[in-house]
Amino acid sequence: MRTQDMNRDWIATAETLSRALPYLQRYTDAIVVIKLGGHAMGSDEGMDLFARDVVLMRQVGVNPVIVHGGGPMINAMLDRLDIKSEFVNGKRVTDQATVEVVEMVLSGVINKRIVQAINRQGGMGVGLSGKDAGLITCDQTHPDLGLVGTPVEVNPKILHALFAQDMIPVIAPLGAGRGGETYNINGDTAAGAIAAALKADRLLLLTDVSGVKNAGGEVLTELKAEQIRQMTRDGVIAGGMIPKTETALDAIDGGVRAVVILDGRTPNAVLLELFTEHGAGSLIRPDTPLPPVR
Repeated sequence: MRTQDMNRDWIATAETLSRALPYLQRYTDAIVVIKLGGHAMGSDEGMDLFARDVVLMRQVGVNPVIVHGGGPMINAMLDRLDIKSEFVNGKRVTDQATVEVVEMVLSGVINKRIVQAINRQGGMGVGLSGKDAGLITCDQTHPDLGLVGTPVEVNPKILHALFAQDMIPVIAPLGAGRGGETYNINGDTAAGAIAAALKADRLLLLTDVSGVKNAGGEVLTELKAEQIRQMTRDGVIAGGMIPKTETALDAIDGGVRAVVILDGRTPNAVLLELFTEHGAGSLIRPDTPLPPVR
């Protein structure tokens, strides 16, 4: 009986691989930007599983780019160092002392942890921040928020150089100002700007929710940009989902073929989205779709 069960498992695995072939072919040489945050960053097991998926993507010809956040880790370090923060309309004011901690945590602890996880799985992860090689140039978002930046120029030349060497860029969301200042960037915003500069095939926003929901609480698997705008006007999209969908719309306007908001807590969420018929989460397309499509 045990041998029969094992045979069924092997057959199911072979069938899954066979069904994935059209999607593997579709994404050959594609650029996929992944915003990593939430659950996958919170445990070693989740990190290793995510890293294995990313290495598999690179192995089958996809060019993944990882952009990560780190808000909870930054908050913990600020508390540990007894650095007090001011808030304006619920948003942290990033002064010089705070941005130094932000850079230490993002570019140091978190970025290298992700790189090491990728390398353990046999990939070649390379850690960067938006300050490296002129990747992201920022303007100050608002004077009241201090050293918080909005990307105004993205030069992806270094990323293409890494793709050519089969390397996987892992990017901390920091940028340089025109005068050399260090700016902290919202992780989703940084991922969207990088995806637009690369004209990526997909931007995957990994979150702790299952996707965009309608008024009845059901996850919508596919939407057009105008549907997102209308749902926002109607108040159906509200709260923390608004920044996610705004990032998605900005990325699509910038030339990204599609954006997916999906639950990063789901095992193999990235592989399910790219290489299965049903995908995962909510896929948002331009009002006039561009190939390739799911």
